[in-house]
Amino acid sequence: MTPLSTIEALVEQNNKQIAEVWALFHDLSKKQAKTDAQIENTTKNVDRVTRELESIKDKWGKFVECIIAPGISRVFRERSIPIERVYQRAQAHSVEHGDMEIDILGINHDYVIAIEVKSTLGIDDVNEFLEELQKFKLFFPEYKDRKLIGAVAGIEITGKADRYAYKKGLFVLGQAGEDVVIKNDKKFKPVFW
Repeated sequence: MTPLSTIEALVEQNNKQIAEVWALFHDLSKKQAKTDAQIENTTKNVDRVTRELESIKDKWGKFVECIIAPGISRVFRERSIPIERVYQRAQAHSVEHGDMEIDILGINHDYVIAIEVKSTLGIDDVNEFLEELQKFKLFFPEYKDRKLIGAVAGIEITGKADRYAYKKGLFVLGQAGEDVVIKNDKKFKPVFW
């Protein structure tokens, strides 16, 4: 084999290898486009399922509030706190502080009771609600002269959140059969905000 034919053979072999590499790149590009389309489709499906779950969660939250709200006047009257009005999903907006929503609000001329309702109540929920209670009168200044009492309610209570809430001065509401009950003992003294 002459040096020229060796060079020509190497060039031909190199050209074949370059063509193979380009074919691999082309194939990889097609597969990447297919993968991108699958990822986009999966993302759309995840977004749709997330929206549906949020809708179900919101409806479930409203359902739990509807279970708790009708018994509020009775259970607090039994604790010598007569409730004159009960509101669900009380909302307020402050330019300086943003938005606040209280799941259930019980009101009389001396007291306002803010109630956080969860299907599953945990310690983190209690802590978040305690922070909201600190800001409550900024959002609802019409109640600034009333004693603010906090309460939490849960269909299921995890991590001893009920004992934690009790120690933090919150009423703890739950269910006993078809009735709403205050789980705190008669010695309990609520914290006023």
